[in-house]
Amino acid sequence: MTTLPTDRNVRSTPQGILWEPSDRWVRGVKGEVTVVDSRHPVLVWEPGVQVPQYAFPRDEVRADLLRPAARPPDGAHAGARIFYDLDIGAGPLANAAWTYPGRDLAGHIAFAWFMSAGQGLDHWYEEEEEIFVHPRDPHKRVDALPSSRHVVVEIDKTVAADTRRPVLLFETGLPTRYYIPPEDVRLDLFRPTDHSSRCPYKGLASYWSWHGDADVPPNILWSYPDPLPAVGTVRGLLAFYNEAVDITVDGTPRQRPVTLFTWALLNRA
Repeated sequence: MTTLPTDRNVRSTPQGILWEPSDRWVRGVKGEVTVVDSRHPVLVWEPGVQVPQYAFPRDEVRADLLRPAARPPDGAHAGARIFYDLDIGAGPLANAAWTYPGRDLAGHIAFAWFMSAGQGLDHWYEEEEEIFVHPRDPHKRVDALPSSRHVVVEIDKTVAADTRRPVLLFETGLPTRYYIPPEDVRLDLFRPTDHSSRCPYKGLASYWSWHGDADVPPNILWSYPDPLPAVGTVRGLLAFYNEAVDITVDGTPRQRPVTLFTWALLNRA
């Protein structure tokens, strides 16, 4: 039978949880201990949560390191039936793992992702590549395309960047980001900061803040010095938050978008 491009292997539980088998080899490590080593993971989308999590067959998890949670939370993770603390001998990690209700995911255990309020494992790997923040969504695309568009970035009517050789990064659900060679950015108008962030699709970002008189959120400019291979064309280039600067593309001003980053930008100290 021919599978149409629009067909997906996503299933739904009576509790409103979406899930999909994955063919990736996934491992999770805490300290020196491999807690998860799974070749049959399942991606899970909880109601109201934009990004997926993984759940794993119990026999591909170090279940001997799990203890019934001493203080399970209320109402988290779509009404999970059982929470577990993870104990590898250095003090338990509270509510580090849980099961989902219903028959569909019976026998599977999910884990808090790394850096999740101190609950998660230290490192996660898909095949031999380390991944960060949350599992990658197979239904999301991130494409970085070299371009010859004329991109001008202004802050308080000051031209901060002007290029005809940007790389345009198209990411599902977000506005187009314009990555600009450093030679085409007025870096004298910015100061590097110690802020950093991780993206499961792009890697580790470094940041700069505007140091002029304009009322501009900090860490408005960023770069990926060593991006993940899939977006290697943005290496060393610089991008601005469209939400807080004025961008003109081929002579046409672009409207500032409202995104999930807007509130955070407006409320940064």
